[in-house]
Amino acid sequence: MSRVTTHPKVTTFRPPETGGFAFTEASWQEAEFALAKYPPDHKASAVMPLLWIAQRQNEGHLSKGAIEYVAQILEMAPIRVHEIASFYTMYNLEKPGKYQLQICRTTPCMLRGADDILSTVKAKLGIGDGEVTEDGMFSLMEVECLGACCNAPMMQVNNEEYFEDLTPEIVERLIDDWRAGKTPTRGSQKGRKGSEPESGLTTLKDVKEYGVADGPYANGEFVPAEVQNARAEAAQAGNEAGNSSEKGSS
Repeated sequence: MSRVTTHPKVTTFRPPETGGFAFTEASWQEAEFALAKYPPDHKASAVMPLLWIAQRQNEGHLSKGAIEYVAQILEMAPIRVHEIASFYTMYNLEKPGKYQLQICRTTPCMLRGADDILSTVKAKLGIGDGEVTEDGMFSLMEVECLGACCNAPMMQVNNEEYFEDLTPEIVERLIDDWRAGKTPTRGSQKGRKGSEPESGLTTLKDVKEYGVADGPYANGEFVPAEVQNARAEAAQAGNEAGNSSEKGSS
């Protein structure tokens, strides 16, 4: 007969050491919004959004104090929060550059020239993966798929903005613009809309030809359901009024 040894769940841990870090009023409002999505006894589920809020407040990185402050709010062991912060590349444990260039190297981007983009950035900035320029303006990170495969190669900047359809020349221009204090246009750098072909739409150019002129995409523009309903009611009321006047005249 085998014996099963059980161990009690550890529910105590050392007090967090926040180092003076605390949410601002604006950050608290965001944190409360995130916490409200979960039952009080499952508030640890909000750990990722709270870490994100802390990182944004703390100049783009998570200090030990910021991590432990989040642990304190969620009543989690600090090591558990640190495990999450150190696992996901969206969190920075060291202060990044003002512009954190995150270059995708997954298969679609690699096939479309991501290696050339990466080499260009390294040569222009004089830094490697995970490094920051001496002036603190730029840092570089190689990342996995960012979900914009149709517009490869691409990079994400500061965990927020996508710059797509890159070439070595374009990425050099972007870096020059940031250095000059300019704000480059994000999205496709070839001017395409969304993920449509570079040559523009090749199908469904005129939605009326396809029998959807009265649907949500009438005239090629999205029409909300409530607007469609209002139009239908107005048309029906007009028809009823017309019928009534015809009966009266007869």
